[in-house]
Amino acid sequence: MASKWDDLERWMENQQLPKGFEVLREPDWVERYVRKMMTKALPEAAGAMIGRGSAAFSETRHFILVKINLPDGFDREQLRLFVREDRLRIEGLPGGKHEIIKLPKLVKPRVCKTLLKDNVLQVKLQKRPANRTYHEAVIR
Repeated sequence: MASKWDDLERWMENQQLPKGFEVLREPDWVERYVRKMMTKALPEAAGAMIGRGSAAFSETRHFILVKINLPDGFDREQLRLFVREDRLRIEGLPGGKHEIIKLPKLVKPRVCKTLLKDNVLQVKLQKRPANRTYHEAVIR
């Protein structure tokens, strides 16, 4: 039996939406909307909540570039970067701390280039294309 959410998604796929409402077809539109509203209402709190205080993002059609200002006193040999499709985790910061940075789009974790220069870690990530097709799973 399909859930009500699946029914809603199917219904939305067949709708002729007015211009400007296409965003409703994107699965992460709610998250982006809430992040935008939080940033406008409480910029300092929103930055702390989503872990973007020390990171700046820029995007091209296929890539996301993240620039992360690292604190003074980090040891380059201890610094580790872990990439997930929706976030970055930096370990080895002073005091044994780590930082998690939420990415604005999904990426391919294995396609990543980094550069550390003047206490700024630059990370170039390839965006993951949106896949809206259903794949049948075998039920046993």
